[in-house]
Amino acid sequence: MSALTATKPRGDRRRLGTDRRHNLTGWGFLLPAAVLIVLISFVPMIQALILSLQTGRGTRLDWADPLWYNYQRLLGDEIFKQTLGNTFIYLLIQVPIMLLIALALANLLNSPRLRGRAFWRTAIFLPCAMSLVAYSLVFRTMFATDGFVNDFLGAFGVEPVNWLGDPTTARAVIILGLLWRWTGFNMIFFLAGLQNIDRSTIEAARMDGANSLQVFWRVTVPQLRPIILLTAIMSTNGTLQLFDESWALTQGGPAHASMTMSHYLYEISFQRNPNFGYGAAVSYVILILVAVLAFIQLRIGDERD
Repeated sequence: MSALTATKPRGDRRRLGTDRRHNLTGWGFLLPAAVLIVLISFVPMIQALILSLQTGRGTRLDWADPLWYNYQRLLGDEIFKQTLGNTFIYLLIQVPIMLLIALALANLLNSPRLRGRAFWRTAIFLPCAMSLVAYSLVFRTMFATDGFVNDFLGAFGVEPVNWLGDPTTARAVIILGLLWRWTGFNMIFFLAGLQNIDRSTIEAARMDGANSLQVFWRVTVPQLRPIILLTAIMSTNGTLQLFDESWALTQGGPAHASMTMSHYLYEISFQRNPNFGYGAAVSYVILILVAVLAFIQLRIGDERD
């Protein structure tokens, strides 16, 4: 008995020593990535926060008086309010339409009876891999006053439309560009989710007399809820930080009517008498909006039974 009681603590100590070594090994692998994340992400975020509390031009910066002056200035900035409204127009119109089209396409391309599925999947996904400059030039040419779209409409007696010169149609062109470029990207996520759904649940619903629409809406969609939540958060975050289409398709015109917040951030930071402090304040407003909307979507979409 004495020998057994003497060896038991030694075995426990050996096991604890092994667990400690495993933990240290795990932290050793994680540490380089954690350091990089801190240096690349969190340090610049802190620096941007400090910068947003300063005023001045170029590198001649002083602490603002009061410290929240740049944020207070945003409340009276009509251009910023307009870009905020434009961004939410893109968000509220483009994101739901894009996700619905992506979900419908994924369901169609998941059918084993469809011929050439690999071709159609590649063709629909390809736009998101295309160069921004190339696709923006194509869109600007198509929607020019003497472009293909007006020529096509002219064949039906429709007068030429100044697509890029009117506020409403300029926003519409950006929304169409976003739909064309990013629908296939979200379709891939839905397609992966559909291929992981338990087929027995679909077969059981059909045996109970459910039609195709009922099976899709009541059986397939609930099982895709995590994917829908993921794509909704990614699309929302991407739209709130939208820059490329505003810059390349319309240059924010006419008169800032299609400009996004990120585009405005770029202009006040690197053009028009660069003001880094004010630009940093705009960036933090975007960050807060992204965080708040992501939190709301998580609270709504991640309801656990």
